[in-house]
Amino acid sequence: MTITPPALSVFETLESEVRSYCRGWPAVFDRAQGSQLHDEDGHAYLDFFAGAGSLNYGHNNPVLKRALIDYIERDGITHGLDMATTAKRAFLESFQNIVLRPRDLPYKVMFPGPTGTNAVEAALKLARKVKGRESVVSFTNAFHGMSLGSLAVTGNAFKRAGAGIPLVHGTPMPFDNYFDGQVPDFIWFERLLEDQGSGLNKPAAVIVETVQGEGGINVARGEWLRALQALCERQDMLLIVDDIQMGCGRTGGFFSFEEAGITPDIVTLSKSISGYGLPMSLCLFKPELDIWEPGEHNGTFRGNNPAFVTAAAALDAYWADGQMEKQTLARGEQVEQALLGIAAENADAGVSFRGRGLVWGLEFEDPSRASAICTRAFELGMLLETSGPRSEVVKLLPALTISPDELDQGLRILARSVRETG
Repeated sequence: MTITPPALSVFETLESEVRSYCRGWPAVFDRAQGSQLHDEDGHAYLDFFAGAGSLNYGHNNPVLKRALIDYIERDGITHGLDMATTAKRAFLESFQNIVLRPRDLPYKVMFPGPTGTNAVEAALKLARKVKGRESVVSFTNAFHGMSLGSLAVTGNAFKRAGAGIPLVHGTPMPFDNYFDGQVPDFIWFERLLEDQGSGLNKPAAVIVETVQGEGGINVARGEWLRALQALCERQDMLLIVDDIQMGCGRTGGFFSFEEAGITPDIVTLSKSISGYGLPMSLCLFKPELDIWEPGEHNGTFRGNNPAFVTAAAALDAYWADGQMEKQTLARGEQVEQALLGIAAENADAGVSFRGRGLVWGLEFEDPSRASAICTRAFELGMLLETSGPRSEVVKLLPALTISPDELDQGLRILARSVRETG
């Protein structure tokens, strides 16, 4: 397939230079269904991006679309702030019965605003309020959002520089395997906490991704996460897990931390919690942490009721019987086998891969190679993006509902793109 870049006049002349994804994928997209997008010229593209993880159930999922259309057609509430509505009640009941109770998770549910960074800001604010301390520890190569509080606990230098002011009250520590296993876990962190001369203010909390998506698909070991939870308990710090991209089944279980057997104090969810790509986020926390005063943290669009409708439909359709987790792990094995072959073919080029469930990264020593692969994949009809501090990782993030045949097709396009850019 040969793609002819369209005339992007109005986008180039009117829209801000800040746009990014459209530069790598120069097409004008018109419609989408499942794992397929179509541009206005009729070209089809296989989606291994899934709205940056916000479309775990694919584009215009028919089950969720039907629920949404029915709700709109009966003039259901669209904008509700934090008012009680039937749509919110249905979501909360499904979330409690399908997600929280079977996992013995006692969390209270907060709707902080419609985006992931809203949820992170709420988590940071609550942790500081509970502990009466300002400092929050994050990890190397972390990404937690683009608002100022979230940027302060994000590692990427380019994104941090965009703040335009000093980013304070955040302290980075080494993520799992940062020193290639040569340094015992948390020896530096705990030494700083216990040394009265270290200069490290006592943190209110630690925030972590179990798999760093934007940071390069860096997968934390279960033992590292368990040791982190134990450290937080010893040092009177809250543990926040940012599950915005890796939650909602991306790694297998509904929450990415389930496999490690930990129970964070606070959890943030967004992206695929609505199931349909509609803006929605949650901040979950243990009941004893719920010390908010009414209205102390709010947001105009935290009551996006159409998102509640599709979120409840997604839980009811995909999480009530336990099959989604099994399917995701099976699809993950299919990806892993393909990446083993690609890595073996490119052993001399220092290619490596890592991942869990249906999030995988293929890393190249030469960052330009990863970008070239994504460009070639687009020419062949597939959407892929890069991640990592140098954009050195090709990131695979297909919908959880992708068929085995579509997954195989995408993996073959990836393998061809690697060969043709070598």
